[in-house]
Amino acid sequence: MSLLTIDKVSYQYSGTTKVVLNKISAVFNGGKLYTIMGKSGSGKTTLLSLISGLDTCTDGSINYNGNPLSQIDRDNYRAESIGVIFQGYNLLTNATAVENIVLSMNISKAKDVNKKKVAYELLEKVGIDKETADRKILKLSGGEQQRVGIARALSHNPKIIIADEPTGNLDSDTEKNIMSILTSLAHDDHKCVIVVTHSKKVSTYADVLLGLNRGSLDSIN
Repeated sequence: MSLLTIDKVSYQYSGTTKVVLNKISAVFNGGKLYTIMGKSGSGKTTLLSLISGLDTCTDGSINYNGNPLSQIDRDNYRAESIGVIFQGYNLLTNATAVENIVLSMNISKAKDVNKKKVAYELLEKVGIDKETADRKILKLSGGEQQRVGIARALSHNPKIIIADEPTGNLDSDTEKNIMSILTSLAHDDHKCVIVVTHSKKVSTYADVLLGLNRGSLDSIN
């Protein structure tokens, strides 16, 4: 059984006739890095919202472990099964890096006995040492903030990681570092990593490359 499937999904905004997604289908599994490429306005963010359970499709079905998202508790799904990495980081800037991770663990009701210890370990996994982990987000570079964002997405050990333009605000060298981390999460930790991007460089890291254009989703490999 596939981890995540998109089955003939369509989406249009309420009260309009514009079709954003038109009967798209795709299959996602652990151990692979997927990239979805598309121009601005192609529906990439809408698709991520549907995959993450923040919105529901007009027609069709998105299924997690064979169960339609429309029939499961989507709050639990977001808290336990999926982690999100944002282009703009979306971190609490007046809190430290480690505090951001612990807060995320508290929100997701993680059962770790020593959450702070686990938070330091997650940050170390993505290249943030203890000294940097104890600094406020405002004092960190963009690349460091995105590493914290990845650690936060991992804080409840989800099977699926989705990243919305994760390198859009970063320089070329930092982009390479971030994509190496995401590739390792797929290949070494057997996560299902889905990256939405318009960057051709980022797309070269993909095991499976998909293109979103005029409401259609097609394999480019």
